Amino acid sequence: MVKTSLKKFLIINPFGIGDVIFTTPVILTIKEKFPDSSIYYWCNERVEAIFRHDTNIAMVIPFSRGDIKKLTEDSVLEGMKKYRWLYNTIKSKKIDIALDYSLDYRYSLISFFCGIKKRVGFDYRKRGRFLTDKIPIDGYSERHVIEYYLDLLILIGITTQCRKQYLVVAPYIQERVRQRIEAFGVQEKDLLVAIAPGAGASWGKDAKLKHWSPVKYAQLADRIIQECGARVVVLGDEHEKDITEMMVKTMKNNPIDMSEKTSLEELIALISNASLLITNDGGPLHIAAALGIKTVSLFGPVDERVYGAYPPSPLHRVIKCNLECRPCYNNFRLNPCLRERECITSISVDEVFAQVRNQL
Repeated sequence: MVKTSLKKFLIINPFGIGDVIFTTPVILTIKEKFPDSSIYYWCNERVEAIFRHDTNIAMVIPFSRGDIKKLTEDSVLEGMKKYRWLYNTIKSKKIDIALDYSLDYRYSLISFFCGIKKRVGFDYRKRGRFLTDKIPIDGYSERHVIEYYLDLLILIGITTQCRKQYLVVAPYIQERVRQRIEAFGVQEKDLLVAIAPGAGASWGKDAKLKHWSPVKYAQLADRIIQECGARVVVLGDEHEKDITEMMVKTMKNNPIDMSEKTSLEELIALISNASLLITNDGGPLHIAAALGIKTVSLFGPVDERVYGAYPPSPLHRVIKCNLECRPCYNNFRLNPCLRERECITSISVDEVFAQVRNQL
């Protein structure tokens, strides 16, 4: 059972935007059970901004295994200095318990060396050998990742009904974004639809397997502008340049092209100003869900029950093709596709537009 004296928690999640947002119900639960507790969050540098203005988080520690690899490739000395900073930072906080979502033994090993006595996590492929309390898993399937994440709290005696995700948007970031979209002639009364045609960085080169055609996104955006009288803003990062450029160039109408023009904080603020987000499976979808923004999402190889907007709600419409081979991504493994991505390519513009119109 959890001790009432526990005051300092470390949450470890080195993954992408969606996975980090999935831990926000855990954060809310800890603060509910231990209002005076301090929560430290160890994540990767790319997502650090998610918690920059979150008063529930005492400190963000942005340094993942991937960040270490990049740093040591440039300079072993700098890598060792950052390792020392990481060790000293965590050890100095005298943390009582680590909730380790990394699925990687190296994080719990570092937690052990830093003096964290209770280390709770998942034992995936026998990687939990340095955890003190663990749940064996083969992967995430049939139920949402958030449900799995909350399971770890049971190991420390905490049960909860909390399923709420959240994000904090700083007022000055919100004002900056409003000024930027107002420069495009967007007024407060206007219907603003955001489209993120990429799928984030988490899948790397395989992210294309989750992409709906940018040409179809262009056709969809034109219909939204012409038939719904909405303004359309296009979102994407530098890794999705080819996708967003193709979409914008193919369109007959002029969208607000904000691709490659926003920080993560600004992306969150921009989505918070939209009436609807349309996207593939990826980080922007989970940003919208945490903000309470309506979504229409397209799912191909990935199971929306596990990685979709949460909790299931009329706010969130999922479009998928019910092939017998879908979903082919299960337990962190992607099976070879023998149908040329039919699960995503066969989705029509008419089908998506019908859901968009319902949402608007």
